[in-house]
Amino acid sequence: MTTVTSKRRLRSPEEYRESLRDGRRVFYRGERVEDVTTHPFFKHAVEHAALDYRLAHDPAYRELAVTADGYSRYFNVPGSPADLLARGKLIEAATRAGKTLVVLIKEIGTDALFALLGLRAQLGEPYASRIDAYFEHCRDEDLALCVGQTDVKGDRSLGPSQQPNPDAYVRVVERRANGIVVRGAKAHTSVSANANEMIVLPTREMGPDDADYAVAFAIPIDTPGLTLVASPYLASDGKVHAEHPISAARKMVETLTIFDDVFVPNERVFLAGQHELAGPLARGFVEFHRFTAVSYKLPLLDALVGVALLAAQANGLERAGHVRDKLSYLVAYAETVRALTHHAAQRCRFVREVAIPDTLLVNIAKLHFAQGLHTAFQHVQDICGGLLVTYPAAEDLDHPDYGPALRHYLTGASGTPGAERLRVMNLASDLTTGEYGGYQAVLAVHAEGSIETEKLTILAQYDRELAMEYARWLAGLDDSPWSRA
Repeated sequence: MTTVTSKRRLRSPEEYRESLRDGRRVFYRGERVEDVTTHPFFKHAVEHAALDYRLAHDPAYRELAVTADGYSRYFNVPGSPADLLARGKLIEAATRAGKTLVVLIKEIGTDALFALLGLRAQLGEPYASRIDAYFEHCRDEDLALCVGQTDVKGDRSLGPSQQPNPDAYVRVVERRANGIVVRGAKAHTSVSANANEMIVLPTREMGPDDADYAVAFAIPIDTPGLTLVASPYLASDGKVHAEHPISAARKMVETLTIFDDVFVPNERVFLAGQHELAGPLARGFVEFHRFTAVSYKLPLLDALVGVALLAAQANGLERAGHVRDKLSYLVAYAETVRALTHHAAQRCRFVREVAIPDTLLVNIAKLHFAQGLHTAFQHVQDICGGLLVTYPAAEDLDHPDYGPALRHYLTGASGTPGAERLRVMNLASDLTTGEYGGYQAVLAVHAEGSIETEKLTILAQYDRELAMEYARWLAGLDDSPWSRA
């Protein structure tokens, strides 16, 4: 990898905020957003993302967030298990520090950069040189990147070129000497409204008839013809922090992103027509992105364990057999996902000096998380009790007339103050029963790959022939001594 000397390697939070005031076309509830840094809905997302930049300048995090040569660790191309573990540790620490239990801003985009770098030999020239140059640009400018991968898809039983609506997948509609023109839309583009640039990737395998849909490129968010329509889900309107400690301030925004005949210059085009490379590039991103996914889920699992312990303590149920059983499940659940994530880094494979997390273990970790989250929610809710959804408002506890009585009657085991017990219930409710709990439940099923996709990947990655050969030997069906390790 070519290294260049840059005049600026780490941006400040202020520089990041200023970079978003560029006239981008962002819409929220039908209205154009003039400035995402000040808009009531988007400013929380901006401040949440700015934490990635603050941590790089914080002495307590600098060793974790910055490499020895002065770049953000997010842009450190993993070349060893230690590099992957350090990246996972940074993602987990940043998510924990952000208190929202979702990613900040640099994680997803650098997953896509690594996928491009890992496949540049297959992509060949001129794409390989363009990828190298773009990577250096993003690293040296310390950019905030997002990814557009999931197409709207239309009839999911049909391929891109078979769709009645030809724009159900992003496609090339014009080829010029100096670039391409693309049309279509990408769904679920996380952190796009407050990113600097978007990397667009294919979403699936493609055939010869899909050549126009086999496209990958990168563009600034203020590119003409690019429109971002923000989802209002989890808006903070009417929420107070006391009752919604996690979701009172919406901290990550997803958009439906429209490409209305967007021109992409040649130097930003990384794939345009080579249909046989669409699948490998889509999977290359996922191999890194699911590692990011399970890394940032760990603080959520720790939060579920912690609030369950607090609720058991406040309710005087720490020694109840069924509660201890549920607590042991929550601990084992969290630590199993953590162990699988770390081992996936340690058991990485290498593609031209780029370390890729073990695909089998990453998908097992993601599947274990996805299938276990609803049970984890159920256990937390059971330990908390019905007060989880019938608690009084924080203002009621402060009422001069009946507030003292409420605090008295809500006093928990071992003298746990009523106000403290209520805050525990508020946290558990926000995590598991309301909009935020629903958001995390849907993410578990669909984000970073669906449950069914993870199952298929696990089956494809496991050495089934080796297992069957061993079983045949044990059954006496094969006479030769077992020798394969």
